Amino acid sequence: MGHVQLLSIHVHPVKAFRGQAPREAVVEPWGLAGDRRWALIDDGGKVVTQRQQPRLALAAAELLPGGGVRLSAPGLQPLTVPVPEPVGTVSMEIFRDKVEGVLADDTAHAWCSAHLGADVRLVHMDDPATRRPVDPGYARPGETVTFADGYPLLAVTTASLHALNSLIAQGEHAAEGPLPMNRFRPNLVLSGTDPWAEDGWSRIVVGEVEFRVAKPCGRCVVTTTDQGTATRGKEPLHTLGRHRRLGGKLIFGQNLVPLGHGTIRVGDPVRVIA
Repeated sequence: MGHVQLLSIHVHPVKAFRGQAPREAVVEPWGLAGDRRWALIDDGGKVVTQRQQPRLALAAAELLPGGGVRLSAPGLQPLTVPVPEPVGTVSMEIFRDKVEGVLADDTAHAWCSAHLGADVRLVHMDDPATRRPVDPGYARPGETVTFADGYPLLAVTTASLHALNSLIAQGEHAAEGPLPMNRFRPNLVLSGTDPWAEDGWSRIVVGEVEFRVAKPCGRCVVTTTDQGTATRGKEPLHTLGRHRRLGGKLIFGQNLVPLGHGTIRVGDPVRVIA
């Protein structure tokens, strides 16, 4: 393994929307500042993702100062949504977790519903310090997360993506490859590792911020969704199922929990300490 560094940073202000790639980001106990503090819910209060609505890949969210977002999507005028006043909360469910959030205004609900062609509401997580604990099977007391699937951050490596694409190229769905990194919707992309080196990590330091490597990331149908067209294929799940199966899960990338706080920057060195 050579000189490992942080190649890119990715923040997704609204869960399942396209995100941003800033040059630096603040690490908070529950993840990168502004990452997945917003999400959509259906009439039953369940969080809506690209699993149910692949068209979410076509909508983009820009994080604004103060935590608001600017939404854009094909065929719709951009919409600025401020952080709602926490005067009351709505009950919602994300992967069987019961969470409280604060509703945005009706204009935001209408905009998101128009994009999807289905009734949804936009919700903001006002207090990530208390709203949702990390999966207790892999967490330590007091660790919390926003509307991410289960953990504060996801890290992937360019070497592992290259190795995966090489495997795809040898298979029956080779025409679907090579896949870009955005299929995996990571927060941190690391370069300079050997393929799959991250499988053996338990603690890393990015710049001056330490992270615990909590568990491998089990992948779902979202990874088969072209983030530019919202169409679905067979890969990478077909190939992951043959080569990267662990405990019934198809894995790619590692879930991280911050052990400190600070600012990380593109180009920061990454040290594996355990």
